[in-house]
Amino acid sequence: MPLFPRSSLRWKLSAAIACVSVLVAVALSLVVHNAARVSMIDNSRDVQDERVQSALRIYEVTGKKVFSAQLDDPALPKPLKEFAARGERATYVQDSGGAPIVWAETPTNDGRILSLRTTFKDRYSVLVDLDQALIVGSLAVVVGGTALGVLIGGRMSRRLRKAAVAARKVADGNPEVRVRDAIGRRVRDETDELASAVDAMADALQDRLEAERRVTADIAHELRTPVTGLVTAAELLPPGRPAELVRNRAQALRTLVEDVLEVARLDGAAEQADLQEVALGDFVRRRVLAIDPDAEVTVIEDAVVHTDPRRLERILGNLLANAARHGKPLTEVSINGPFLRIRDHGPGFPDDLLREGPSRFRTGSSDRAGGDHGLGLTIAAGQARVLRARLTFRNAPASDGGGAVAQLLLPR
Repeated sequence: MPLFPRSSLRWKLSAAIACVSVLVAVALSLVVHNAARVSMIDNSRDVQDERVQSALRIYEVTGKKVFSAQLDDPALPKPLKEFAARGERATYVQDSGGAPIVWAETPTNDGRILSLRTTFKDRYSVLVDLDQALIVGSLAVVVGGTALGVLIGGRMSRRLRKAAVAARKVADGNPEVRVRDAIGRRVRDETDELASAVDAMADALQDRLEAERRVTADIAHELRTPVTGLVTAAELLPPGRPAELVRNRAQALRTLVEDVLEVARLDGAAEQADLQEVALGDFVRRRVLAIDPDAEVTVIEDAVVHTDPRRLERILGNLLANAARHGKPLTEVSINGPFLRIRDHGPGFPDDLLREGPSRFRTGSSDRAGGDHGLGLTIAAGQARVLRARLTFRNAPASDGGGAVAQLLLPR
């Protein structure tokens, strides 16, 4: 299990932008708040200093105390007492848990200390309003940044998902799909460069596969005439065991050449199905009894499908031949609507076939002396692709007796 669960690029980008927005908003809010507070306090101290000077002049001339001034106030902070003892005028800010208290003191001519204290609540309320505005602005920045991240990330994520879907289609053998066409050509970014690279790789791979297919088809075609002559010549040999061995090997070689030609045609993606309406239950029952009379046919639900009878018979014959060659009796064939299922009771399909699908010349056996060349399932899969049918392979559970199960889903 991965350390971190898989998540969409959209949400990763949105979370990153949201985090950056939060950090920027908090940092700016703190800077603005502190700057405004320092400015207000400095201004308040200047006002308080001017007041205490005015109060001192009036006190020395008239003996009256104005601005709620106090003489030798016992609550005077200690730092101000020290300044007064040195004969200096000073201001002091005292934190009261709410609006700060601003003090100002000045020594008088008669050796006393004249002081003022004011809370400046009106200015502190302005600071509270500023904090509220900063909070609202920060939330707006975070929400806007997150929405922008969702928008940008969603667009990028959609382009990447389209590229991934197109790349999978290319990997599945669809030569017409191009990643750049799937994601659109209006935006030029790294995704577009990735799509161009994937398309170039797909083109190169397609050219190589086409060249290999042509070579395979040409070789098989060139072998067709001499192999046909060899089969004809083998039929002219006098009866006997040697002649029988030669005829069997010549016939096997002829079958191999025909199968290779068929695989090459199917790989060329130029094959077209001659579609007809076919009653699947009756069609399968007659073909199975002709190919393998010992097989058991069960029609759960009949259906009329739109398919090519010749190609369907080819698929059915190859699947039954594979079951007879590698499985064990009894071969079971069931029809359930457009769903065709063929099961044997042998060891089952090899793991690599279940994982990667049929591959030419892979038989699942180290014995190369037999007549099996590993093309039967490859041809069946190719014919199913022409019919736009879905052919899958699996193994039955051991608790149910085991065996290989081939399943064909036909279009209605």
